[in-house]
Amino acid sequence: MDELCDDLYNRTYYPLPSKCFIVNYPKKREIFAAVFRDRIVHHLYFNYTHKLYERTFIEDTYSCIKGRGTDYGINRIRDFCRKESRNWQRQCYVLHLDIRGYFMHIVRNRLLQTATASLEKMTTHKISKHSPQTWGDVLDMDFVKWLTSVIILLNPKRNCIIVGSLDDWAGLDPAKSMLNLEDGIGLPIGNLTSQLFSNVYLNLLDQFMKRVLKCKYYGRYVDDAAVISTDKEWLLSLVPRIRDFLVQELGLELHMGKLDVSKVHNGVEFLGMYIKPYRNYISNHSVERMILKINQFDYTKPWKVVRSVNSYLGIFRRAKAFNLCRKLLFKKEIMSICVFNQDMTKAVDRKQFYNLKKPVRDYLLFESA
Repeated sequence: MDELCDDLYNRTYYPLPSKCFIVNYPKKREIFAAVFRDRIVHHLYFNYTHKLYERTFIEDTYSCIKGRGTDYGINRIRDFCRKESRNWQRQCYVLHLDIRGYFMHIVRNRLLQTATASLEKMTTHKISKHSPQTWGDVLDMDFVKWLTSVIILLNPKRNCIIVGSLDDWAGLDPAKSMLNLEDGIGLPIGNLTSQLFSNVYLNLLDQFMKRVLKCKYYGRYVDDAAVISTDKEWLLSLVPRIRDFLVQELGLELHMGKLDVSKVHNGVEFLGMYIKPYRNYISNHSVERMILKINQFDYTKPWKVVRSVNSYLGIFRRAKAFNLCRKLLFKKEIMSICVFNQDMTKAVDRKQFYNLKKPVRDYLLFESA
């Protein structure tokens, strides 16, 4: 670690080759994973800059921001539908937008220009309304800009280590593999900084949607966005302007196959939920993935089963899908490992549970949602 510290201080740091492999869940993707040494640097950079960048984002950017996330995004889109439809009393529509192969088509030089402009803009801004200090006072902005360029301009394909067989890439769209793209294009999926920079890059689209196109009810999670309005023709008129902006300013392409304008009363599918008047439902696609994952549980590793079950309980609770919860989770193998509380909101390891004192067991069993 002393050597890494010296490299950063002297600005001689350069990332080591990444490992490249394929994951199949929840969908087939190519992942570039940085080595531990470089992941430390990514966390350092994120901790230094995420608050600074987030100050430039709109409120309705939902991904990878503390206090937001999928729950926040689903609730915001639901509120938009309710407000625009006057509590579901008038017809309104949702425009779904998606970007084709987003991470694989980010232009790294454009991203660096955007990130650097954001850093320069925020240099003179106060770190909070209660502090007289600016970001330039508390951060070495020259160092931050240098590290930004090192991380963004890295070519992850250089000397990368292929993990597994090349047959693993069979069936993956060539446009979604950085190994098939020209240099300077694409951001590696798998790095913490990639999640941050994905928001920095599309912040330009967010500002365009809000300030130029005047989309009052607009929200985005990574490359999945939605606009709500009562005017269907106006929503359709936005499509060519958004398409041209993406091509000219960001070098990205709107996924016309996933573009859709539908009635809000028929349901709005967003972040794995189907938002309908007065209730949310888990989307069929999400249920299918859950069933597939549950059928692949490794019961020799109970801690992993408990962890997965608790994540599903959170999803079921949001949708009030208690019957579906019982159908999928009340299985002999799962029940032999898990103990559920009364409200089906928490699961604990059965062996560990019976080693706890009785008051603690009672609390876990009857804990309120």
